[in-house]
Amino acid sequence: MTDNGAALLAGEFTEGLSRLGILHHTTLPYSPYQNAKQEVFWARVEGRLMAMLDGEAELTLAFLNAATQAWIEGEYHRTGHAEIGSTPLARFLGDPQVGRECPGSEALRQAFRIEVVRTQRRSDGTVSLEGTRFEIPAHYRTLQRLHVRYARWDLGRVDLVDAHTGAILCPLYPLDKSANANAERRRLAVSETPPATPVPGIAPLLRQLLDEQAATGLPPAYLPQESP
Repeated sequence: MTDNGAALLAGEFTEGLSRLGILHHTTLPYSPYQNAKQEVFWARVEGRLMAMLDGEAELTLAFLNAATQAWIEGEYHRTGHAEIGSTPLARFLGDPQVGRECPGSEALRQAFRIEVVRTQRRSDGTVSLEGTRFEIPAHYRTLQRLHVRYARWDLGRVDLVDAHTGAILCPLYPLDKSANANAERRRLAVSETPPATPVPGIAPLLRQLLDEQAATGLPPAYLPQESP
């Protein structure tokens, strides 16, 4: 459950939760009491943790992460909570375990991306994303509508995906316009599969239908008449 902040309603976030099998609910607008557990946690962060960091002149992200982890493990998890009647750590260890293992960093980066549909430009085999053109491999040149997965803040990782299964087909790379304009275009590979040799006689399916019709013993629906 989250509030209705823009970051928590973004496509990358909501689609990522869906791919990971996480059901996402949002609170009613202007109703922070519906997310009271998280609101109380942020109150502790602002009132305790940030107050202890006020004297730090050069606060880096690495030090903030280390300080937050130490405060969570050393104080927050071990401080008594009036509503639950114990510490958060004791409550977590004493209740049934319903959690699951967190996916790795690479799986999370792949999950939290949006999937869009783009039309391939037949003239040069590219698609446009956020004002940047990406090349489509030649063996996918017959696809007119392409499903592309990416995060809007990271165009260094763009993937072409299967529209039916969601499987990643291949990565896509930005088009080098200067090199594309000056280079000679490579000839497209032509399939060398020989044409199929026609088999004499009627098709197997039609032979099967004729045999099934004959097995019924019914007369033909149309009986030709001799000319007078």
